Amino acid sequence: MSYVVLVAWLVQAAVGILLLTSWIGHGRTPPRTVVTHVTLSVLGVASWITYVLSDMVLWAWAAFALIAIGNAFGDMMLLRRARAMGGSHLSTVNAYKVALRSMFKGRLPLRVSFHAVFAGVVFFSTLGVCIAETVG
Repeated sequence: MSYVVLVAWLVQAAVGILLLTSWIGHGRTPPRTVVTHVTLSVLGVASWITYVLSDMVLWAWAAFALIAIGNAFGDMMLLRRARAMGGSHLSTVNAYKVALRSMFKGRLPLRVSFHAVFAGVVFFSTLGVCIAETVG
């Protein structure tokens, strides 16, 4: 299962690279939120690869911690975008609702929607392996 999760991490990273290169390609300098999200994600992938190669569960938990924090920065970007679309007055819950509606109604680019939704797949599959390896 750890290899399946590794593939999920790599797919997520590939889409993230597409988003980052698109951002830079439009002449924009990524803000600190983006840089932090990318940095934590790269460290998370590296930790997961180290876990797969070493079979030391501590590296899996390190990857999980990094993705948990990294996803929080990704969510900040998504909520900022949702508030720009639905009004800066939105609460966090309502901003998530706007973001989800926007994703499923095709108002966000497919890459952004995929990256946001697939983050949950990577997060929960990583957590599942961490728990199974720790308990088992």
